[in-house]
Amino acid sequence: MTAKFPKNFLWGGAIAANQVEGAYNADGKGLSVADVMPRGILNSEPVLNGELGDFPYHTAIDFYHTYKDDNALFAEMGFNCLRLSIGWSRIFPNGDDAEPNEAGLQYYDDVFDDLLSKGMQPVVTLNHYDLPLGLVTKYGGWRSRELITAYERYCKTVFTRYQSKVKIWMTFNEINCVLHAPFTAAGLVFKEGENKLQLQFQAAHHQLVASALAVKACHEIIPDAKIGCMIAAWPTYPDTCNPDDTLKAMAKDRQMLFFGDVQARGYYPSYAKRLFRENGFEIEMATGDEAILKQYAVDYVAFSYYMSQVESADPDRREKTGGNLMGGLMNPYLKASEWGWQIDPKGMRIILNQLYDRYQKPLFIVENGLGAIDSVNADDSISDDYRIDYLRDHLQQVAEGIADGVELMGYTTWGPIDLVSASTGEMKKRYGFIYVDKDNEGQGTGRRLRKKSFYWYKDVIATNGEEL
Repeated sequence: MTAKFPKNFLWGGAIAANQVEGAYNADGKGLSVADVMPRGILNSEPVLNGELGDFPYHTAIDFYHTYKDDNALFAEMGFNCLRLSIGWSRIFPNGDDAEPNEAGLQYYDDVFDDLLSKGMQPVVTLNHYDLPLGLVTKYGGWRSRELITAYERYCKTVFTRYQSKVKIWMTFNEINCVLHAPFTAAGLVFKEGENKLQLQFQAAHHQLVASALAVKACHEIIPDAKIGCMIAAWPTYPDTCNPDDTLKAMAKDRQMLFFGDVQARGYYPSYAKRLFRENGFEIEMATGDEAILKQYAVDYVAFSYYMSQVESADPDRREKTGGNLMGGLMNPYLKASEWGWQIDPKGMRIILNQLYDRYQKPLFIVENGLGAIDSVNADDSISDDYRIDYLRDHLQQVAEGIADGVELMGYTTWGPIDLVSASTGEMKKRYGFIYVDKDNEGQGTGRRLRKKSFYWYKDVIATNGEEL
């Protein structure tokens, strides 16, 4: 290893309310977009009319009731932070209610208090793929500017309530996925004849303004807090040294970088304006939008990293990867997970340098992990050496990025405990250090078991990354 991890580095894991809590209609909670997706983003269309049925998200792993025990396991590993999200529809069941739901507010008070009592700092995402369904049926999701007002009010409510407990916030999870999963990320349901790209970027604009207003409110209400954006990040490699392939890869990169550019730099880049112009549309902006974006840039840039991408200008070029939202071509130099996600540890170092060189703001890796099928041995042990290898290889490249000079706040693995997959709605696609006895149909005891990786990650944290 070429560098030490910084002192006070944030070590932990990352979860999302809709993928762990369950209790989807308990204590006044309203429905969210996740509650009407029976089998995840890739495998289902939203059920907007008719019987909901029994979806995996509805019960998930019951973190709503088991959080104290689960947090104790995180603390046992030595976490000093946990990234989690607030379910917006627990606070405002319809998204724009006149008054917040006290039971929902109290629930997160209890969760944050428990984390703090166990030595873990809550790192909170304000909206993680669970837009209140009421905002979709009433306004059409983020196509409407009305959602800016609703989101700002929600943010001010939780900032005020939790100002003494939460000091690190994120505005939207993987905000760039409005281009890849428009219903999940923005509540968009397209009408016949609509220009989908225009609508996606219009919704994105509303989210970007809302994000900036959240930064403003956070700084005003919690002056000692930090608030960042969060993007799904990947480096894109050209398939060959043909300049056309490089241009294609550059365009793919910009699908991601656009969102960081606006939130970290504070303005629309010229390449985006050209994209809009060449596709025959303009983004509708209200007076003052550009000033808001410029004045309230984020404090840091958080991102998820799972894989890299390959792009070619040749439409007949090779097999595409499967199982992910972003597409891309198969990279013959890389292995893949059981779900077809190509494994590229060095891409982690590349994306760290790309983002830091571009923004010169602190970075925070808030998702990185391997979804795999785990088997429980007769003695209840789980030998997940493949997960240890994956995380070790990536953390070695994180250390290289730090040696390159990247300012990095922390690292939270995705799914420190098994949870419902956002992409496929499965439980068998497991990420955790902690096994949860639940299957794809929600059947099982819910019993928690420590995997081999549990003890490995505990040692990593105890040595601040010295022992990988």
